[in-house]
Amino acid sequence: MAHLIADQDAVTVQAITATDSAGAPFSEEGFVVPVVIPLSEVGALLGAYDPASSTSPSAANSRAIARVVLNALKKAAEE
Repeated sequence: MAHLIADQDAVTVQAITATDSAGAPFSEEGFVVPVVIPLSEVGALLGAYDPASSTSPSAANSRAIARVVLNALKKAAEE
């Protein structure tokens, strides 16, 4: 699993107007959690991901990614 890091100091609440991964525009107020993925690890992370497979990413990778985001979110929400 790649070494992902959330930039805890940059977690903020913002009003965002953007486009989602399906190309649909959205506006939402919420926490913005910057996640840093080292360039040296992007290839391995994407190499293990198959967007056409319902079992990808692996449970271990999914859990690791979720924990980085949720730990940052929890800390920010408690402040």
